[in-house]
Amino acid sequence: MPEKKSTQPEKITLKNLFSRPSQPYANPYLGGVLLGLVLFASYFITGNGLGASGGLSRYAAFIEDLIAPGHVDQVPYLIHMAGGQLNPLDSWIVMVTTGVLIGGFTSGIIHGRTKLETHKGPNISKQTRWLFAFLGGILFTYGARMARGCTSGQALSGGATLSAGSWVVMFAIFGGAYALAYFVRKLWI
Repeated sequence: MPEKKSTQPEKITLKNLFSRPSQPYANPYLGGVLLGLVLFASYFITGNGLGASGGLSRYAAFIEDLIAPGHVDQVPYLIHMAGGQLNPLDSWIVMVTTGVLIGGFTSGIIHGRTKLETHKGPNISKQTRWLFAFLGGILFTYGARMARGCTSGQALSGGATLSAGSWVVMFAIFGGAYALAYFVRKLWI
């Protein structure tokens, strides 16, 4: 006797939410065109481009202002974001960063790409991979703040406006990555 299939939808649990098969990625050319349209709309509507490191800095300033407001009022870098009665979350870049986080997570869930996994080479442990990812993230974030913008802010927004400084930063990022690739290749191969 054939088994009856249930007509009720499958109950969504964390286990099956993070273990679904991934759907294929969109066409990269279509993605590039859509990203360009989003960048144009961002300039047209808000007068600002795209970026993420500024929003993350404002999140950090918000948390620091909750914990040590006196310190925030003494640090020149933080005063313009959160000094005195200023709310560091009252900025367009915070809304952009929040939208990117929510949109990316939602897309990952919809397309089955939200998984708990570690991509690494066969010759290193997960702990080593996580350590290098953490150290690389710290260095890149520090560099992004020194360069006055992350890769999305520099390459997309600055590059689109033909900012010479943004082009220099992007060549430095790609050149630095190429020069360092030999030394960290065992993380991947």
